[in-house]
Amino acid sequence: MAEKKLIITCAITGAMTIPSQTPYLPITPEQISDEVKRAYEAGAAIVHIHARDPDTGAPTSDLKVFKEILAGIKKKAPDVVVCLTTGGSAGMTTEERICVVPEFEPEVASFNMGSMNFSFHPRALQKLKSIAKQPWEKALLDLSWDFVFKNTFKDLEYFCKTMLEHKTKPELEIYDVGHIYNARILMDMGLLKPPLWIQFVTGVVGGVGGNIHELVHLKETADRVFGPNNYDFSVIGIGYPWEFEAAAIAIAMGGHVRVGLEDNIFIKKGELAKSNAELVAKVVRIAEELGRDIAAPDDVRKMLGLKGKENTKWWNMV
Repeated sequence: MAEKKLIITCAITGAMTIPSQTPYLPITPEQISDEVKRAYEAGAAIVHIHARDPDTGAPTSDLKVFKEILAGIKKKAPDVVVCLTTGGSAGMTTEERICVVPEFEPEVASFNMGSMNFSFHPRALQKLKSIAKQPWEKALLDLSWDFVFKNTFKDLEYFCKTMLEHKTKPELEIYDVGHIYNARILMDMGLLKPPLWIQFVTGVVGGVGGNIHELVHLKETADRVFGPNNYDFSVIGIGYPWEFEAAAIAIAMGGHVRVGLEDNIFIKKGELAKSNAELVAKVVRIAEELGRDIAAPDDVRKMLGLKGKENTKWWNMV
């Protein structure tokens, strides 16, 4: 039996990467949609979308900004699968984070599976504070060491019911082993329907470490808790070189991969990636060396059982 095609997701801009880190981070709706086009052409079938204030670069939940981004994507990369964030950014309310789902009814939305500390390594935090230029960047960094990313069971139930109502596929963001068991509780409640689409997020400070041992442990735990035929998984590796090491391990394990400037800004040691497309293209090369074909967006829709872009609100409003 032929091995399943590799799904590559690209996280275009994120919320924790700050513009002072790299001049290549897309900020405006036009820049973000341009980056989506380049990433799609490089091999990404799914794009993960955050929005930013076009004037300051600060993360925003403004639906008008999301709508402008989606309009650009429809024009420039109409086939790509859009995954909207419900993680948002530090300081956003639960309602601000989830508002994109009822408003746009995307095919996929991220769904964070538990509360956790969420920060930067102290050495990285010290460096970032030394280069941060804008007041909002400094405020975000000051907040991060005392920040709890809140996702209570009440929040999880609310997010899950909202995605079910709007026929949006949840992408389960698993930052630690306990998050797998949280997802199992939602399955037992009938709120999550297998087959699940899971993303193992490795290397966030406050979550599971970025190394092969933890990644294998997550996969083996998920096999026990869900059953190996009840889910498919993607892997995020935070930072360089772990982003690409994690990608190679995931590909070899039969899983899928996310890369992007949200997760890592370097293409080589000490060399900034000039676009998301560079990061995607590097994963494509790794996949080719390991014998995995790359999934196109329509492959992904079949593999994940998505409703199709024509059945989203955003496709019919922009």
